[in-house]
Amino acid sequence: MKKYIFICLATCATLLACKKNDFLDKTVDLTNLNEAEIFSDSTKTFQFLTGIYSDAKFSFNKRRWDNQGNLEMTTDDMEYRFYGGTQRIVILYSGAVSPGNFPIKDQWTTPYTNIRRVNLFLKNLPNTPLSAPLKKRMEGEARFLRTWYYENLIKSFGGVPLLADTVFSDINTNIDVPRNSYEDCVNYLVSELDACEKLLPAPDQYEERDYGRVTKGACLALKSRVLLYAASPLFNGGMATLQYRNQENLQERIKAAGYPTADNTRWQRAADAAKAVMNSGYYQLVLDNTKPGNGFYSMFLTRKNSEYIFFANQPPNIDIEQYYNPPSRSGGYYGYPTQNFVNCFPMKNGKSISDQGSGYNKDNPYVNRDPRFAYTIMYNGSKYSNKTAALEDVWTYDGAPQDGYNVMTVTGYYCRKMCDEKTSNANKVNTPRGLPLLRYGEIVLNYAEAINEAGNPSEAYTALKEIRERAGIDAGTDGMYGLKSGMIKEELREVIRNERRIELSFEDHRFFDVRRWMIGMTVLNGFNKAMKITKTGSTYKYNEIDVEAAGRLRNFRPEMYLLPIYREEITKSPKMVQNPGW
Repeated sequence: MKKYIFICLATCATLLACKKNDFLDKTVDLTNLNEAEIFSDSTKTFQFLTGIYSDAKFSFNKRRWDNQGNLEMTTDDMEYRFYGGTQRIVILYSGAVSPGNFPIKDQWTTPYTNIRRVNLFLKNLPNTPLSAPLKKRMEGEARFLRTWYYENLIKSFGGVPLLADTVFSDINTNIDVPRNSYEDCVNYLVSELDACEKLLPAPDQYEERDYGRVTKGACLALKSRVLLYAASPLFNGGMATLQYRNQENLQERIKAAGYPTADNTRWQRAADAAKAVMNSGYYQLVLDNTKPGNGFYSMFLTRKNSEYIFFANQPPNIDIEQYYNPPSRSGGYYGYPTQNFVNCFPMKNGKSISDQGSGYNKDNPYVNRDPRFAYTIMYNGSKYSNKTAALEDVWTYDGAPQDGYNVMTVTGYYCRKMCDEKTSNANKVNTPRGLPLLRYGEIVLNYAEAINEAGNPSEAYTALKEIRERAGIDAGTDGMYGLKSGMIKEELREVIRNERRIELSFEDHRFFDVRRWMIGMTVLNGFNKAMKITKTGSTYKYNEIDVEAAGRLRNFRPEMYLLPIYREEITKSPKMVQNPGW
């Protein structure tokens, strides 16, 4: 029998569960084994599925490209440490990306590789030496994972070829099939998630050794995300409103990429899907304001909590600290948060820094901010763990030794989202964590956005207040957490989008949110903003400026709302049409 190469299975130890001997801890090298050898053995069958799990975090991965970055550096929230013209991230944000110059082929190949693996798994599952209940559950897990990878495809490219259960002669066989329409893809994903929900247990029905597997709740949550994107301006008729340089086969391309016409009822469908997760009782926000916003902070430093829905558990490590920490903490400092992003954070009273009476002081801009600010950003004077694990100031003013503006940081900031303040890459104290691929905070914000667009802003208020309470923002005498009462849909929309930007920052959302909201032409053209701080004696002067270094200019065109299907793939599969404008 022909050998199949399953390279991912030899590296699946990167996805770990809570305890020794949990399902994601078991590693078996399946390289060069054939189907009969794998699927006649129950352990190897489990491990084959584990290999499919292991790639689920591919887009979230902070070291995705060249061990240095991912999509967050292409947005208005973060600057990349490097800015040479051949860097993948620079190609994406500078407008140099094209079908012939496409630096992130893994956005296409990783999902399809795993979709094929799922189909091979499902083909062989009936003949494995597993009990009927186990086969049923593992079918649900595999079909969910297949849907997960399709969701990554359609939010990047629009409609894609749906392979159903087709098993090709080889895992690397070329596919030459036409694209399904975006509508076809959404309908397929929703139907698959509905079916998976019936096959899978509730979150509390797994034994501890199975912690980390997908559940009914994950199916409900991914359905919420799929339908939110489908209702959003870009996919909900928006592509037909754009002016493209390339008009060739435009209507055919638009139908493949999104809904040709808008339908506002799609927002209610998205709201209902998010509400189903909220009504399930499976999840809740991690609320701990013993220190304001501590629930938001501590959630990312635990492997098991009430908020994580689908996640990539890790062994105790300093991966995030190693990646984000400044030079003084021996970190890689690969991404610098921008002043654009910093300005999004309200004050602790919930009012925007531009609101009269907010208490914002431009001469002391970091005091009394939303507690999430200090848990997300390292700013001038932040305290963070040093080589001896003691909290010590981080100085980012112009010329400050080690960490200063234009010494290392180009924005005046470093990132600390998901970092443990008790450890750093300098002291090497490991911390447990899981990577949040789907969490309940996203679902609450999905609901706020969808129900507001569906015409019921009062419900959106309730969801926003829940998020702000957990953030540690003051309720105020009116219990509004700084929200202005009586906002109409359009005004509340901007508040919801800003709240989402803060709450879900650096969790693989902003790149896609900017596109589905169709605001890329506004926020992804020009230079990002920095804070240059000048120190005179013990006084600091704050000056907001552009990040004008060569190679940091953002250029965004209408066709960039979707990624192009790279040229080699179109050449191999001529039945596929390209995305609009490319």
